[in-house]
Amino acid sequence: MLERYHRELLQFLRRQVGDVETAADLTQESCLRVLSLQSSGQPVLDLRALLYRTARNLVIDQRRRASHRQHEDIDTLAETEQPLAPRHLQPEEMLSCTQQVRALVRAIESLPPRCREAFVLNRFEGLSHQEVADRMSISRNMVAQHVARALVVCQAGLDRAAGGPAVREPLE
Repeated sequence: MLERYHRELLQFLRRQVGDVETAADLTQESCLRVLSLQSSGQPVLDLRALLYRTARNLVIDQRRRASHRQHEDIDTLAETEQPLAPRHLQPEEMLSCTQQVRALVRAIESLPPRCREAFVLNRFEGLSHQEVADRMSISRNMVAQHVARALVVCQAGLDRAAGGPAVREPLE
């Protein structure tokens, strides 16, 4: 039954898409979808109308996909027109972040052991001052002093890495 509409549908799709190969693919896909629907037991009242509706929907889908893919080849753009990588992936930003991380690691490593432990438990493991105090068997006030001291040392390390005191938000 589908053979009766095959040539007519192919001509219709060729006018729609302007390409014989694409029209043939869309015709085949339309027929397959209608056959699949028929074999599932769904009643098809108007086979020709269903074929054309399926074909139109496939054309719409194809155009939608093609519009998403339309862009200039990046290699054909002049270097000044090429999009930049996100700021955090720019070499200067990556170097700066790496230097800051190294400065913070050095600062944390320079802390006295108990101060470093309290700071790491609080800032990296997310424990509250009370939880750190309980774990280290010290007062909550002592934990606050250790954390405050560590923050000052870390800020100084960042300032040194940046070449002196910088205007930045405090670490707290």
